[in-house]
Amino acid sequence: MISRTEKNKNKRKKIIKEEQKEKRNKMIIITLKILLIIVILISLAFVILRYVGNLGLVVKEESLVYSNLPENFHGLKIVHFSDLHYGSTIKTKKLNKIVDKINDIKPDIIVFTGDLVDKNYQMTEKDKEEVKELLTNMKAKLGKYAVQGNHDKNNFDTIMKDTDFIVLENSYDLIYNEGYTPILITGIGSSTLNNVDIDKAFYYFKQENINQDIFTISLMHEPDNLDQILEKYTPNLVFAGHSHNGQVRLPFAPALVKVEGAKKYYEARYTIHDTELFVSGGLGTSNYPFRLFNHPSINLIRLRTK
Repeated sequence: MISRTEKNKNKRKKIIKEEQKEKRNKMIIITLKILLIIVILISLAFVILRYVGNLGLVVKEESLVYSNLPENFHGLKIVHFSDLHYGSTIKTKKLNKIVDKINDIKPDIIVFTGDLVDKNYQMTEKDKEEVKELLTNMKAKLGKYAVQGNHDKNNFDTIMKDTDFIVLENSYDLIYNEGYTPILITGIGSSTLNNVDIDKAFYYFKQENINQDIFTISLMHEPDNLDQILEKYTPNLVFAGHSHNGQVRLPFAPALVKVEGAKKYYEARYTIHDTELFVSGGLGTSNYPFRLFNHPSINLIRLRTK
């Protein structure tokens, strides 16, 4: 016969086993809940970074006043876009909306500061024709200008030669507007591609009997090249790209990722002595298809005389 003590001991063991089993079940349920929450948070973060962050188009507008801007350029509107990275988060449908937005502004000048097609995207002939058509559909009263970006090794020349964009590859142009006094626009190549010749881009100032105080706009892809220019020349207004202003950001914090060529100048705007630098936040994405607190954007700069 089993004694009462042994019976009680067996009951206690059974109760302890049941309690342990219940605890294990509770732990499993809690663990599964935590894992589910983590999966939901990761999925939500992915949706925000991949889709929400890439939604919309922000127009960053600034008005600048210059004493050396000719009167016939008073009220000039410049639209600046950069880092399209076609094939990343930008395809034909989005590009068409960007073109419509730019045309709604009715700019006098459009400038593009490089990275037309993403380096990892294999363009089809259909892609090329659509991009050519859409770039040509951008309307600007006085001209459209572009410089090469570090991703622009394969398709850039092929596409741009069939548009009405003037590619400033270490060269310059004079822009006139209903008068005899022009403004100067210069463009340098990509330093990542070892294609920078500053003296060639600013050759205008090497000539005799020219206006040394001419209002000057400069285009470049990598903004850190500005320091080399400022050693010899003083452009009034500079447009650059490349940094995407960090692409993924946190509120009230500097860019989380700084790329070579934009280690010093990566934010949206800088004033260096008498030069204003605008660095585009870009339209597409590079390396990873994510944006945070940094929606796709273009710059709209209005120029006025004093």
